[in-house]
Amino acid sequence: MTGTIVVVGDTLLDRDVDGVVNRLCPDSPVPVLDEDTSVDRPGGAGLAAIFAAGRGFDVALVTALAHDAGGARLSQLLNAAGVQVYGLPLAGATPEKIRLRTRGRVLLRHDRGGPAGLPGEPAEAVLDLLAEAVAILVADYGRGVARHPVLRSALAASAAPIVWDPHPRGPAAVPGVRLATPNENEARELAGVAPGGSRLTRASRSAQVLRERWRAAAVAVTLGGEGALLSHGDAVPLMVPAPSCADGDTCGAGDRFAATATLALAEGALVSEAVQRAVAEASGYVAAGGVAAAVPASTPPPSGAVTGPPVAGAPPVGRIVGDGSGTGPATPATVPIATVDWSDRIGLRAAGEVVARVRAAGGTVVATGGCFDLLHAGHVATLQAARQLGDCLVVCLNSDESVAALKGPERPVVRHADRARLLAALGCVDAVVIFDEPTPHAVLAWLRPDVWVKGGDYGSGGGGPDLPEAEILRRWGGYAVVVPYLDGRSTSSMISAARSAGRPGGGGR
Repeated sequence: MTGTIVVVGDTLLDRDVDGVVNRLCPDSPVPVLDEDTSVDRPGGAGLAAIFAAGRGFDVALVTALAHDAGGARLSQLLNAAGVQVYGLPLAGATPEKIRLRTRGRVLLRHDRGGPAGLPGEPAEAVLDLLAEAVAILVADYGRGVARHPVLRSALAASAAPIVWDPHPRGPAAVPGVRLATPNENEARELAGVAPGGSRLTRASRSAQVLRERWRAAAVAVTLGGEGALLSHGDAVPLMVPAPSCADGDTCGAGDRFAATATLALAEGALVSEAVQRAVAEASGYVAAGGVAAAVPASTPPPSGAVTGPPVAGAPPVGRIVGDGSGTGPATPATVPIATVDWSDRIGLRAAGEVVARVRAAGGTVVATGGCFDLLHAGHVATLQAARQLGDCLVVCLNSDESVAALKGPERPVVRHADRARLLAALGCVDAVVIFDEPTPHAVLAWLRPDVWVKGGDYGSGGGGPDLPEAEILRRWGGYAVVVPYLDGRSTSSMISAARSAGRPGGGGR
């Protein structure tokens, strides 16, 4: 790979002071921290630049640095990490963020450096850099760099994909950015979306507002340990759950997300692919210990060190196959199927009990559906992702009759009794309901889930039509999302390959 990734934004000097607390201050009821170690790191756009460095591209940082010890220290740290620094003059002091910590927990954060202000004019070399970049990340921390009119004009004129990580105190993204990456609080504040609805609904509304207002190709709202919701065109939002939920220091996770997405776009990835990669990287970053593990420690220089200049996102109720118990939400007409193993996870009774329990606790009901003929890794990945979006997962399973009508007389390969048992055995599935109709509309009207999940090829790039179930979901305020599909897995292709292998000369056993 060749070319330069350019990061534009505000850089802070982050200092973590770790120590031990074993007493209170005698003149005030506050803990006393006995300092053991102190570590300096670039923060803000500087941290994003470090995350981008060492991935096969040259990385340059356009930022504002004061002519003081903090500015010199930041230049030193960034250059050591392989980042070229293009400094804009900054009046006053370099902003610093000091965290006082003990046993891995932050006691107090101390910010210094004075108010934000517009930096000085960029050199011609900066404008040339932006014009030739293969991808650009704007890491706005609300201190003025992203607001500079000359930089904004250069960004708007760039042909490179731009990722814009916004700040509520910063300006709007320039028109036409490839991807904006606010967290959910930033998105809600920037969009001015009224409260109400589910978390996913609020994130989706915020993403849609920002995408239209900023004329952005896509907006990904990061949801912490839940992953990210991607709004891209008129398609159903793509929900990308985090592969794992880890407790730990989340400082810098947003920068890791934005930097990873920028690198992916520079490599030619679709936006949906870039967001999925970014979610995985940010999740792994937190799980591994956050910034302390990702960025090598650097002890602050002694007092009086050099201060040289810095380097330049219904049809009527039909026939649902079930046990006919009549328990749970308003039970429609049912036709029992005696061959099904009525376990505590299969049938209307099981689903009704699960849904009632979750709703009584104020939780979120998630549902998904499909044939699940020849259950494979792609199915499991979709089910696991769906379960992360709420407090229970009900699978709506096409009956044999329904599958045959949809797929032809040779399907299903596996009867619904066995398909239901296999699904119920998965830890991520709380209940299975079998239905006879071609669509799950009837069972959806009965379940009334808060979230309806569909598996989709994450490489599709978006822009597709609304899900067919979206209209019925709107009747009770339900919400439809797509989760990434595990690429290369398909029941139809598995069946075709097996049948081909079984023919004379078919190539194997």
